[in-house]
Amino acid sequence: MNQQQCGQMAGGQGGAQGGILGMLFPLALFVLIFYFFIIRPQKKRQRQHDELLASMTRGDQVVTAGGFFGVIREVKDDSFIIEISDGVKVRILKSSVSSKRSTEAPKSSGNEPAKEETPEK
Repeated sequence: MNQQQCGQMAGGQGGAQGGILGMLFPLALFVLIFYFFIIRPQKKRQRQHDELLASMTRGDQVVTAGGFFGVIREVKDDSFIIEISDGVKVRILKSSVSSKRSTEAPKSSGNEPAKEETPEK
């Protein structure tokens, strides 16, 4: 082999490495986008839900994943006993609680008749 052939062989291998880096860059970019738009927000939501479950105590109003509204009557290791109606108590898994409701009463309900203002004469 002469020097010209050796130079062509070395140049060919360098081009193959550039091709591999060119293929890995879009893959790395895809992994970063996947992490920041999917994995990281999901971990944040999971952490917030875990903190919510840890803060639940007796008397809190909750909404279950099935859509039931209830009041926590007892806290167990992996479940809650909630009262969904007068005298109706059910045991649910902690993971099935979707949100905690505020205990504040609504300021105005739609059932109250509107007061009519009469102009003074």
